[in-house]
Formats: sequence, structure tokens, C-alpha cells
Amino acid sequence: MARFDVSLDVHAPASRVWAELVDWRKHADWAPLTSVRITSARPDGVGAVFVARTGIGPLSFDDPMTVVRWEPPAGDAPDDAPGRCDVEKHGRVVHGRAWFVVTPLPGGRSRVVWSEDITVSPHRLTRLTAPLLSVVGKAGFARVLRSMAREAERPLGRA
Repeated sequence: MARFDVSLDVHAPASRVWAELVDWRKHADWAPLTSVRITSARPDGVGAVFVARTGIGPLSFDDPMTVVRWEPPAGDAPDDAPGRCDVEKHGRVVHGRAWFVVTPLPGGRSRVVWSEDITVSPHRLTRLTAPLLSVVGKAGFARVLRSMAREAERPLGRA
């Protein structure tokens, strides 16, 4: 399996960061060459299903995901419990699990830790390229989190 973790401190409260991260369609604004569609009746909570489509033309693939854990942050104070969301990836190309934790910090800030533990098909490819997939995944999601943070840090009402 390819495994990576990315951490970023955000100058926005945990509840706001959580709201940004679980707005699945917004991930397309942050991740290049990606679109996201919700395929379940509800977009939130355990059981929500969405598909991220990444790539260009025939070099695209679907990454269907189902939310299997949904625990929003208990609040924005540093001693409040963090939030955690886990998704199972069950596509033809990418399989495994992704999750993020949003922890409240002092001063109205929060920390996001995004983790993935995935394989790609064919599985032989993951065995041969796991270190490379981990480095590329970490770099890509670091960029995604920085883009999300810029959005979460904007004053409310400003686009």
C-alpha cells in the first residue's frame, strides 16, 4: 500500500475548516483536473457517496468513495474534541482509505491532518511504485490543503 500524511495549520476555526473539507464538490476547486459529483441522497454523514473524476479525456478515472466515519469537531476551543472523517475508496483504479482530522487550536486556528492508505490497480503497480505514489500523493494533497486553507481563511461573505 502507498501511505502518506499531510499536516497543515489553518488560520480558521475547526468548524469552518470542517465545513470546507466536507463540501465534497469544493474539492474540485482545489484539486487540478478533478470534478466531484455526489451520488447519494445526502451529501453528508456516514453513508454519503461521491465520485471524484480525475484526469483529461481518456486518461481520466473515477474514484468513488463512501463516508464510513463522520465525527465533526465538538467545537472551536483548543480543548474541544477534534473532528474526523473517513472514506473508503472502492474504484477500479484506486482502493483503500482516506481520512482527515481537524483539531481546534488556540487563537481561532485549527490543524488538519490528511492521510491516505491506498493501492492502485493493477496491485503490482502499487508494489513497484509505493514510495513514488506516497511522495506524489503527499505533494498533491499538500497543495490541495493549502488551497482549501486559503478559502477557509477568507473573511465570511468574501469570495
